[in-house]
Amino acid sequence: MSTATLPPRKEVNPGDCWDLTSLCVDDAAWEVEFQKLEERIPTYETFRGRLSESAEVLHSALVFDCEFEQTAERLGTYAFLRTTEDQADSKYQAIKARYQNLAVRASQAASYMRPEILAIPEETMSALMSDGRLDLYRLLLERLVRYRPHTLSDNEERLLAMQGEMASAAGNAFRQLNDADLRFGEIQDHNDRTIELSHATFGQLLISPQRKVRRNAFDQYYSQFSAHENTLAATLCGSIQRDVYYAKARDYSSSLDAALFPDNVPIDVYNNLISAVRASLPNVHHYLEVRQRKMELKDLHHYDTYVPILSDIEKRHTWDDAVDVVLESLAPLGSEYVGVLESGLRGRWADRYPNRGKQSGAFSCGSFDGDPFILMNFKPEVLNDVFTLTHEAGHSMHSWYSSRKQPFEYYNYTIFVAEVASTFNEQLLTNHLLKNATDDNERAYLINNELDSIRATVVRQTMFAEFEKVTHEMAEAGEPLTVESFRSVYRGLLEVYFGPGFVIDKTLELECFRIPHFYRAFYVYKYATGLSAAIALSTRVLSGGEQELSDYLAFLSGGCRKDPLDLLKDAGVDMTSPGPVATTLKRFGDLTEELDRLL
Repeated sequence: MSTATLPPRKEVNPGDCWDLTSLCVDDAAWEVEFQKLEERIPTYETFRGRLSESAEVLHSALVFDCEFEQTAERLGTYAFLRTTEDQADSKYQAIKARYQNLAVRASQAASYMRPEILAIPEETMSALMSDGRLDLYRLLLERLVRYRPHTLSDNEERLLAMQGEMASAAGNAFRQLNDADLRFGEIQDHNDRTIELSHATFGQLLISPQRKVRRNAFDQYYSQFSAHENTLAATLCGSIQRDVYYAKARDYSSSLDAALFPDNVPIDVYNNLISAVRASLPNVHHYLEVRQRKMELKDLHHYDTYVPILSDIEKRHTWDDAVDVVLESLAPLGSEYVGVLESGLRGRWADRYPNRGKQSGAFSCGSFDGDPFILMNFKPEVLNDVFTLTHEAGHSMHSWYSSRKQPFEYYNYTIFVAEVASTFNEQLLTNHLLKNATDDNERAYLINNELDSIRATVVRQTMFAEFEKVTHEMAEAGEPLTVESFRSVYRGLLEVYFGPGFVIDKTLELECFRIPHFYRAFYVYKYATGLSAAIALSTRVLSGGEQELSDYLAFLSGGCRKDPLDLLKDAGVDMTSPGPVATTLKRFGDLTEELDRLL
């Protein structure tokens, strides 16, 4: 019997790894640039107390700050990406820690700028802004003024800036435990092959056609989270308390208010999402009932919800196969989009396959000066990994367009719109595959995949968003956040979102301790709103002409020149309206009915 284990990083084919030289040639070059950047930190002090002196001084200070940030972004991105290659590599953990320390010291040195600018009288600021040299920074300064009610004194801002490393302790502890220290042992797959159980292979095992394999993987995987539940509860509590502390310190009404403020998104958008999804949960429960019936199961558990209902249909894609189908599906976006993406995916943008210690999951990491890199843990037998690839490619091309159409000051789009660009690509891939389905079984297979995608991206992420809202409200009300209270809240949500016909294993309550996004609270709702907007925009582009495509590419090129809701409105969708979410959930119900008929 063979044993399959993940290779160490040093044994991975370099051609399957990303090439980070667009960020830094090598570690030695990083060190030289790091030291030069470190030497520039004292320059911040030369502008202290002088920002209202003249337009020339204010302009010079803003230029210096943006140039410093641009270099820091490049060095920080390099350090971060190196740590994701092998979480247990202490060399790169040290480099990342040094960068974080520099970033905190720079933040401390620059912490006077915001309160000093906000202290400039309106009349004086108006006179300064009339100088043409500040034209580039006009929007930046106008946005800064929005923060006047939430900006503290010079000394208070400095104290908050000094807390940067401490504030990241809970998240860092979780990542080290989750990605480097947890060991899940070995397990047999449905081919009686012994494999190493990891975050990457767990997802693979959950799509096994053999229920015993799925159940064993689920139980063995969650046993590790059960063994560390007190530590995990403490780290999650620490992250939530950090959010609450900063919101109170800056006089926001709540941590949710503080999280939505930068995007200028009304709290109603968040609450309306939860209400809309809850109202449509009967459609979700019906889909789960169809799944159970078609799989001929006496009961339905969480480990039964990822395997395709038509599990005898295999969709295997090599990396090159996956790139081919992604590019074909994206043809409606034009030759420039497809050509640039092909060069990146067949080249060295992507770190393709799992290796020992590598960060789990997938992400895109764009920067102004470097290539828009993609981390994958690609598995040829998992169709969802093809969707993950086009998803991350959507992020990367968003970065590519924005960094070329906008100056550094405005290229970095918000996460709210980022999730539109990624799930838009998924919609085009689904449309392409459905058009090319060879029979009813293949069509049913793809509809099943689309339903699971909507359930994962809209329904599941909304459940996560509600968990974040409830637990932060508990902290704000002074209620204890313990293992039991976390488990109780999460189980209550599982019961509502999965319905009365679903069996909730007690260990599933532990899922709330393994979600990395919970350490970046109030992020996940953007997946749900993003997919809803993407469905609307992809329909518009596919059924439209040159203007509709032009509108969408302008959206990708917009960076943060406008607030995210305004960028989307210009592209053709109004997310302040409940329409896009309601349409997505109605589509979920219609697809469920079609799936039931086809099977």
